Amino acid sequence: MSTQHDICFVTVGDRKTADAISQGLLRERLAACVSAVPGLESSYWWKDSIQKSAEILLIIKTRRTLRPDIIQFVKKHHPYAVPETVFAKIDAASREYLEWLGANTLFTTNIPQDKPLEGKINI
Repeated sequence: MSTQHDICFVTVGDRKTADAISQGLLRERLAACVSAVPGLESSYWWKDSIQKSAEILLIIKTRRTLRPDIIQFVKKHHPYAVPETVFAKIDAASREYLEWLGANTLFTTNIPQDKPLEGKINI
């Protein structure tokens, strides 16, 4: 049984950014919960060379309809030129958890449907 909820992964470089994005997503009701997992080490291509960075992984629990809002929020508040914002569908969870998640997030997007979004978003 599929749900209408997602987990979103965002990596950040420091605690201050992790706290700012987490608190902002919660305040705006774009997330019901944000877990910050420190101690992540990321290796990646950037500007034609392999980089390595210590990062914090944000695990964001949200509604699928809020994907565009979360992408927009992260782009606006993240210091990276290309912040990671990756979504995975929650295929199943307890009814009680999904009810709690739904009760603590916006029901629908804040972005007007006629307003173009920055970049491509695959929902």
